[in-house]
Amino acid sequence: MEITRKEDNGSIILNIKGEIDGTNVDEFEKSLKESVSQSQNVVLDLTGLVYISSTVLRVFLMYQKQMKAKGGVMVIKNVGNDVMDIFNVTGFVKLLNIEK
Repeated sequence: MEITRKEDNGSIILNIKGEIDGTNVDEFEKSLKESVSQSQNVVLDLTGLVYISSTVLRVFLMYQKQMKAKGGVMVIKNVGNDVMDIFNVTGFVKLLNIEK
């Protein structure tokens, strides 16, 4: 997994590439936690993300709830077909703020 962070007009954008699973979910969560604590607007650009395990779904949902509770927004963008299939099968497509 590779995470690239940039800031744009007060938003934090995390570009995530590769795979997120049990071996690196803690690293992903640390980056997301830091971003959520520093901004009201977090964008997760999943252009290069090819796989997520079920443990990662909890992280997405937990931090989206935190953003909503503090009046912020977390948007997930550029989701590839394989990852979108996981969101669809698990029903997370209805729980997460996914832009197509």
